[in-house]
Amino acid sequence: MRRILLVLATAALTGCSVFGQDTSCTKADMDSEVSVLWRPADFGGTDAAVIRVCVEDRCKERKSGDADNPIAGVSVRLPDDIGAVTVPVRLKVTAARDDRVVVDDSRRARLTEQHPNGISCSPVAWTATFRADPAKGLTSPEGLSLQ
Repeated sequence: MRRILLVLATAALTGCSVFGQDTSCTKADMDSEVSVLWRPADFGGTDAAVIRVCVEDRCKERKSGDADNPIAGVSVRLPDDIGAVTVPVRLKVTAARDDRVVVDDSRRARLTEQHPNGISCSPVAWTATFRADPAKGLTSPEGLSLQ
């Protein structure tokens, strides 16, 4: 009897169910995507630039945003089953008033596996994140603060 209780307790603590259903999973959703973040103030006044991000043949663009907001971003959605591959990412920033190219950069991104509901729960998403910097182009988002 102690052995059965030990097995049941271990299963409960590890998030497993004896009956084949994992009841500890949450319901958070997540898409596979490459995201690029920036500080709108770095690109001039409100909506002073257009940021275009392409991953392979998929592209998304948006205006740079309100200079009073600390962070803006755009994400390019990828197939959910893309896996741990390396994809080309291109950033092009143009000035809204005269279409002058402010930044034109590209990098290769290695997608990393994400489990928003835990390792044994779905979904599995594949993501990469960059920062758009007016002087350096695509960089690591590390250290990008909300202030």
